[in-house]
Amino acid sequence: MITTEDLRFITTIASHRTLADAARSLNITPPSVTLRLQHIEKKLSIKLIQRPSRVVSLTEEGQLLLDKGLPILRGLDELQEQLDELREHVCGKLRVLAPLGFGNDYIAPLLGEYKLLHPQLDIELELSDNPNWSSHHKWDIIIYIGALNDSSLKMITLASNQRFICASPAYLQQMGEPKEPQDLLKHRCIALRENNEDVTLWPFTKLSPEKLSHEKLASENLEMVRITPTLASNEGRVIKDWAMAGLGVIMRSEWDVQPQLNSGELVRILADYSLPNANIVALLSSPEKERSARISGFIQLLKERLNPLPWK
Repeated sequence: MITTEDLRFITTIASHRTLADAARSLNITPPSVTLRLQHIEKKLSIKLIQRPSRVVSLTEEGQLLLDKGLPILRGLDELQEQLDELREHVCGKLRVLAPLGFGNDYIAPLLGEYKLLHPQLDIELELSDNPNWSSHHKWDIIIYIGALNDSSLKMITLASNQRFICASPAYLQQMGEPKEPQDLLKHRCIALRENNEDVTLWPFTKLSPEKLSHEKLASENLEMVRITPTLASNEGRVIKDWAMAGLGVIMRSEWDVQPQLNSGELVRILADYSLPNANIVALLSSPEKERSARISGFIQLLKERLNPLPWK
């Protein structure tokens, strides 16, 4: 009879391109993977993967086992989580996906702190500025900054985050300061490519002393500028370094550039205009009443550490 350990082993095999990759994930040797696979196949009297093949390809029986086995494993994991929650015990594995820069600066240290608070908790953190939304179910928490296209996930706002237009004092001394958005067409602009956004279209809203509604501001005072970047990168730190080196103008999140604005390494320009906020949010697949103690606990820690804003 197949065991839950057998099912977990097969799911690991199926989630990797080769048996060697699976072996590295399991921290065992490739021959050990082959022997265990053969043992399970012998026990079930069926072949689970195609042979010969350089990559893992499940047989029809192997795919059936995977399709039927995954819900069983999820059910067992959920049962264990519920039992742990009854004991108010934070354990198991917490899987977090976060943006590269913000994840390095804020999420990784907080996960380290959370681990110290709960030694029996295992943590997996992946940093990416281009998340694969098709695999969002893999993550317990997704930290996200920017325009959100996937509305199927539950969103918790962790911190407000404005976007600023910035340049170095040396650049502004050389090129002059733009007074209105259209002036940017005469300047060297630097683009950050992230989250599949249209990063060369910068939307500005003229701030007005009148008490206009948000909708009226958006409809009457919105000005779109299509920049032609002279430099572009998918790494926020790179474009900030380029800007501080006097190479051009950037649009960047407040959390990232506020320290440089405070020190004078960067100067905020076009301050009479606002850009769409890029609030820092947590995305979750489950409603609050169904969340495990490890997820709820880390969300609470994030809220505590990000309010007041630590970059102010």
